[in-house]
Amino acid sequence: MCKRKAFTLIELLVVIAIIAILMAILMPALARVKEQARTTGCLANLKQWNLVTKMYCDDNDGKFWSGYGTTGYWWPWQLPDRLLSWKRNKTWFCPTAKKPITDEDGVTAPTFNIYNAWGIFGGTQGGRAAPPEGVAGSYSINGYCLTIPVDATFEGGVHAREGWRTPDVSGAANAPLFIDALRFDLWPLENQRPAEYEYAAWSSNNMGRCCINRHVGFVGVSYMDFSARKTGLKELWTLKWHKSFDVSGPYTLAGGVQTSDWPDWIRPFQDY
Repeated sequence: MCKRKAFTLIELLVVIAIIAILMAILMPALARVKEQARTTGCLANLKQWNLVTKMYCDDNDGKFWSGYGTTGYWWPWQLPDRLLSWKRNKTWFCPTAKKPITDEDGVTAPTFNIYNAWGIFGGTQGGRAAPPEGVAGSYSINGYCLTIPVDATFEGGVHAREGWRTPDVSGAANAPLFIDALRFDLWPLENQRPAEYEYAAWSSNNMGRCCINRHVGFVGVSYMDFSARKTGLKELWTLKWHKSFDVSGPYTLAGGVQTSDWPDWIRPFQDY
Protein backbone atom coordinates (compact mmCIF):
# COMPACT_ATOMS: atom_id res chain seq x y z
CA MET A 1 0.00 0.00 0.00
CA CYS A 2 1.30 3.43 -0.94
CA LYS A 3 1.62 6.04 1.74
CA ARG A 4 -0.42 9.23 1.18
CA LYS A 5 1.86 12.13 0.40
CA ALA A 6 1.55 15.24 2.56
CA PHE A 7 1.43 18.77 1.14
CA THR A 8 4.80 20.28 0.57
CA LEU A 9 5.70 23.67 2.00
CA ILE A 10 5.57 25.19 -1.49
CA GLU A 11 2.06 23.84 -2.06
CA LEU A 12 0.86 25.22 1.28
CA LEU A 13 2.33 28.62 0.48
CA VAL A 14 0.63 28.61 -2.91
CA VAL A 15 -2.75 27.80 -1.32
CA ILE A 16 -2.28 30.53 1.28
CA ALA A 17 -1.34 33.02 -1.43
CA ILE A 18 -4.43 32.12 -3.47
CA ILE A 19 -6.66 32.55 -0.41
CA ALA A 20 -5.06 35.93 0.33
CA ILE A 21 -5.65 37.08 -3.25
CA LEU A 22 -9.27 35.95 -3.14
CA MET A 23 -9.81 37.77 0.16
CA ALA A 24 -8.26 40.93 -1.28
CA ILE A 25 -10.70 40.71 -4.18
CA LEU A 26 -13.75 39.87 -2.09
CA MET A 27 -13.36 42.26 0.85
CA PRO A 28 -14.02 45.49 -1.11
CA ALA A 29 -17.00 43.81 -2.77
CA LEU A 30 -18.37 42.80 0.63
CA ALA A 31 -17.86 46.33 1.94
CA ARG A 32 -19.82 47.69 -1.03
CA VAL A 33 -22.63 45.22 -0.39
CA LYS A 34 -22.80 46.27 3.28
CA GLU A 35 -22.88 49.94 2.36
CA GLN A 36 -25.56 49.31 -0.23
CA ALA A 37 -27.64 47.59 2.46
CA ARG A 38 -27.18 50.55 4.83
CA THR A 39 -28.15 53.02 2.11
CA THR A 40 -31.21 50.95 1.22
CA GLY A 41 -32.23 50.90 4.88
CA CYS A 42 -31.76 54.65 5.14
CA LEU A 43 -33.96 55.31 2.11
CA ALA A 44 -36.60 52.92 3.44
CA ASN A 45 -36.75 54.96 6.66
CA LEU A 46 -37.06 58.18 4.71
CA LYS A 47 -39.93 56.73 2.68
CA GLN A 48 -41.68 55.95 5.96
CA TRP A 49 -41.24 59.59 7.00
CA ASN A 50 -42.70 60.60 3.64
CA LEU A 51 -45.75 58.52 4.44
CA VAL A 52 -46.06 60.06 7.92
CA THR A 53 -45.79 63.52 6.37
CA LYS A 54 -48.37 62.87 3.67
CA MET A 55 -50.85 61.52 6.21
CA TYR A 56 -50.32 64.56 8.43
CA CYS A 57 -50.74 67.00 5.53
CA ASP A 58 -53.88 65.22 4.37
CA ASP A 59 -55.37 65.80 7.84
CA ASN A 60 -54.04 69.36 8.19
CA ASP A 61 -55.48 71.21 5.19
CA GLY A 62 -52.47 70.19 3.09
CA LYS A 63 -49.95 71.96 5.35
CA PHE A 64 -46.79 70.74 7.10
CA TRP A 65 -46.15 70.95 10.82
CA SER A 66 -45.71 74.43 12.29
CA GLY A 67 -43.29 73.82 15.13
CA TYR A 68 -43.45 76.17 18.10
CA GLY A 69 -42.83 79.90 18.20
CA THR A 70 -42.24 82.13 15.19
CA THR A 71 -39.25 80.19 13.84
CA GLY A 72 -40.77 76.70 13.80
CA TYR A 73 -38.46 75.10 16.38
CA TRP A 74 -39.21 71.77 18.06
CA TRP A 75 -41.55 70.39 15.37
CA PRO A 76 -41.11 66.73 16.50
CA TRP A 77 -43.15 67.53 19.64
CA GLN A 78 -46.19 67.72 17.34
CA LEU A 79 -45.83 64.01 16.52
CA PRO A 80 -47.84 61.35 18.38
CA ASP A 81 -45.92 59.54 21.14
CA ARG A 82 -45.39 56.37 19.11
CA LEU A 83 -43.53 58.39 16.44
CA LEU A 84 -41.83 60.85 18.77
CA SER A 85 -40.24 58.11 20.88
CA TRP A 86 -36.85 56.94 19.63
CA LYS A 87 -37.39 53.62 21.42
CA ARG A 88 -40.69 52.85 19.68
CA ASN A 89 -39.96 54.44 16.31
CA LYS A 90 -36.78 52.93 14.85
CA THR A 91 -37.24 54.86 11.60
CA TRP A 92 -35.65 57.83 13.39
CA PHE A 93 -32.24 56.27 12.74
CA CYS A 94 -30.13 55.95 9.61
CA PRO A 95 -28.41 52.50 9.79
CA THR A 96 -25.05 54.32 9.92
CA ALA A 97 -26.01 56.54 12.87
CA LYS A 98 -27.94 54.70 15.56
CA LYS A 99 -26.19 55.95 18.72
CA PRO A 100 -27.31 59.33 20.17
CA ILE A 101 -24.59 61.72 21.29
CA THR A 102 -26.14 61.76 24.77
CA ASP A 103 -26.99 58.40 26.35
CA GLU A 104 -29.90 57.49 28.60
CA ASP A 105 -27.89 58.45 31.69
CA GLY A 106 -27.31 61.94 30.32
CA VAL A 107 -23.64 61.31 29.49
CA THR A 108 -22.51 63.05 26.31
CA ALA A 109 -20.05 61.35 23.97
CA PRO A 110 -16.53 62.79 24.47
CA THR A 111 -16.00 63.03 20.70
CA PHE A 112 -18.83 63.78 18.28
CA ASN A 113 -18.74 62.37 14.76
CA ILE A 114 -21.07 62.07 11.79
CA TYR A 115 -22.09 58.57 12.88
CA ASN A 116 -23.69 59.84 16.08
CA ALA A 117 -27.41 60.58 16.11
CA TRP A 118 -28.72 63.78 17.69
CA GLY A 119 -30.37 63.63 21.14
CA ILE A 120 -31.45 62.36 23.59
CA PHE A 121 -33.76 65.35 24.25
CA GLY A 122 -36.50 65.64 26.83
CA GLY A 123 -38.58 68.42 28.30
CA THR A 124 -41.81 70.17 27.33
CA GLN A 125 -42.46 72.23 24.20
CA GLY A 126 -45.72 74.02 23.47
CA GLY A 127 -47.29 72.37 26.51
CA ARG A 128 -46.37 68.90 25.22
CA ALA A 129 -43.95 66.72 27.20
CA ALA A 130 -41.48 64.41 25.51
CA PRO A 131 -41.98 60.70 26.22
CA PRO A 132 -40.05 59.45 29.27
CA GLU A 133 -37.35 57.86 27.07
CA GLY A 134 -36.78 61.14 25.24
CA VAL A 135 -36.35 62.06 21.58
CA ALA A 136 -33.38 61.16 19.35
CA GLY A 137 -32.67 60.42 15.73
CA SER A 138 -30.43 60.96 12.73
CA TYR A 139 -32.77 62.71 10.27
CA SER A 140 -33.84 66.33 9.91
CA ILE A 141 -36.77 68.03 8.31
CA ASN A 142 -36.11 70.84 5.85
CA GLY A 143 -37.12 73.69 8.15
CA TYR A 144 -38.33 75.81 5.24
CA CYS A 145 -41.27 73.42 4.92
CA LEU A 146 -42.69 74.40 8.29
CA THR A 147 -45.73 76.66 8.43
CA ILE A 148 -44.43 79.52 10.56
CA PRO A 149 -46.45 82.78 10.82
CA VAL A 150 -46.63 84.63 7.50
CA ASP A 151 -44.91 87.73 8.90
CA ALA A 152 -42.05 85.80 10.56
CA THR A 153 -38.58 84.80 9.37
CA PHE A 154 -36.84 81.43 9.45
CA GLU A 155 -33.50 80.86 11.14
CA GLY A 156 -30.89 82.58 8.98
CA GLY A 157 -33.18 85.43 7.94
CA VAL A 158 -35.23 83.91 5.10
CA HIS A 159 -38.78 85.33 5.15
CA ALA A 160 -41.75 83.04 5.75
CA ARG A 161 -43.14 83.83 2.28
CA GLU A 162 -40.18 81.89 0.82
CA GLY A 163 -41.12 78.75 2.75
CA TRP A 164 -43.02 75.85 1.23
CA ARG A 165 -45.81 75.31 3.82
CA THR A 166 -47.33 72.54 1.63
CA PRO A 167 -45.91 69.72 -0.54
CA ASP A 168 -48.23 70.64 -3.41
CA VAL A 169 -45.72 72.89 -5.22
CA SER A 170 -43.98 73.05 -8.58
CA GLY A 171 -40.54 71.41 -8.57
CA ALA A 172 -41.32 69.23 -5.57
CA ALA A 173 -38.96 66.52 -6.87
CA ASN A 174 -35.98 68.81 -6.19
CA ALA A 175 -37.20 70.27 -2.88
CA PRO A 176 -35.82 68.37 0.16
CA LEU A 177 -38.21 67.15 2.84
CA PHE A 178 -36.08 64.96 5.15
CA ILE A 179 -32.33 64.36 5.14
CA ASP A 180 -29.51 62.63 7.02
CA ALA A 181 -28.39 65.29 9.49
CA LEU A 182 -26.98 66.22 12.90
CA ARG A 183 -30.09 68.05 14.15
CA PHE A 184 -33.85 67.59 13.67
CA ASP A 185 -34.41 70.87 11.83
CA LEU A 186 -32.24 72.71 9.31
CA TRP A 187 -32.36 76.01 7.38
CA PRO A 188 -29.44 75.81 4.89
CA LEU A 189 -28.23 78.84 2.92
CA GLU A 190 -26.54 78.76 -0.49
CA ASN A 191 -23.38 80.53 0.74
CA GLN A 192 -22.78 78.20 3.68
CA ARG A 193 -19.57 76.18 3.42
CA PRO A 194 -19.30 72.54 4.56
CA ALA A 195 -17.37 71.71 7.71
CA GLU A 196 -13.62 72.23 7.33
CA TYR A 197 -12.94 68.74 8.67
CA GLU A 198 -15.08 65.71 7.94
CA TYR A 199 -15.93 64.94 11.57
CA ALA A 200 -16.32 68.56 12.71
CA ALA A 201 -19.84 68.97 11.30
CA TRP A 202 -21.47 69.18 14.74
CA SER A 203 -20.04 72.68 15.17
CA SER A 204 -20.79 73.67 11.57
CA ASN A 205 -23.59 75.72 10.00
CA ASN A 206 -26.99 74.41 8.80
CA MET A 207 -25.67 73.17 5.45
CA GLY A 208 -22.60 71.67 7.11
CA ARG A 209 -24.80 69.66 9.48
CA CYS A 210 -26.36 67.76 6.60
CA CYS A 211 -23.32 67.69 4.27
CA ILE A 212 -22.01 64.63 6.12
CA ASN A 213 -20.29 61.63 4.59
CA ARG A 214 -22.59 58.88 5.87
CA HIS A 215 -22.90 57.00 2.57
CA VAL A 216 -19.55 57.31 0.76
CA GLY A 217 -20.07 60.70 -0.84
CA PHE A 218 -23.85 60.68 -0.46
CA VAL A 219 -26.61 61.24 2.08
CA GLY A 220 -30.17 59.95 2.13
CA VAL A 221 -32.74 62.58 1.14
CA SER A 222 -36.50 62.45 0.71
CA TYR A 223 -38.27 65.01 -1.43
CA MET A 224 -41.56 66.86 -1.41
CA ASP A 225 -42.94 64.66 -4.19
CA PHE A 226 -42.56 61.89 -1.54
CA SER A 227 -39.69 60.16 -3.34
CA ALA A 228 -36.35 59.29 -1.71
CA ARG A 229 -32.90 58.80 -3.19
CA LYS A 230 -29.25 58.97 -2.22
CA THR A 231 -28.00 62.46 -3.01
CA GLY A 232 -24.44 63.63 -3.62
CA LEU A 233 -22.88 65.79 -0.92
CA LYS A 234 -22.07 68.61 -3.35
CA GLU A 235 -25.49 68.17 -4.93
CA LEU A 236 -27.06 69.60 -1.77
CA TRP A 237 -26.27 73.13 -3.00
CA THR A 238 -28.36 72.50 -6.15
CA LEU A 239 -31.53 71.52 -4.29
CA LYS A 240 -34.45 73.93 -3.89
CA TRP A 241 -34.44 74.29 -0.10
CA HIS A 242 -36.85 77.24 -0.25
CA LYS A 243 -38.57 79.19 -3.02
CA SER A 244 -35.78 81.70 -3.59
CA PHE A 245 -32.83 79.41 -2.83
CA ASP A 246 -30.19 80.00 -5.54
CA VAL A 247 -29.51 76.57 -7.09
CA SER A 248 -26.67 78.16 -9.08
CA GLY A 249 -24.96 79.56 -6.00
CA PRO A 250 -21.24 79.81 -5.24
CA TYR A 251 -20.84 76.11 -4.41
CA THR A 252 -22.25 74.81 -7.71
CA LEU A 253 -20.68 74.26 -11.14
CA ALA A 254 -23.18 76.75 -12.57
CA GLY A 255 -21.97 79.29 -10.03
CA GLY A 256 -18.30 78.71 -10.91
CA VAL A 257 -17.17 76.67 -7.91
CA GLN A 258 -13.53 75.57 -8.05
CA THR A 259 -11.93 72.50 -6.49
CA SER A 260 -9.98 74.78 -4.17
CA ASP A 261 -13.24 76.21 -2.79
CA TRP A 262 -14.01 72.92 -1.03
CA PRO A 263 -12.40 71.56 2.15
CA ASP A 264 -9.93 68.74 1.45
CA TRP A 265 -12.18 65.91 2.64
CA ILE A 266 -14.99 66.64 0.17
CA ARG A 267 -12.91 67.48 -2.92
CA PRO A 268 -12.78 63.92 -4.38
CA PHE A 269 -16.57 63.63 -4.57
CA GLN A 270 -18.63 64.39 -7.66
CA ASP A 271 -19.32 68.03 -8.55
CA TYR A 272 -22.80 69.32 -9.49
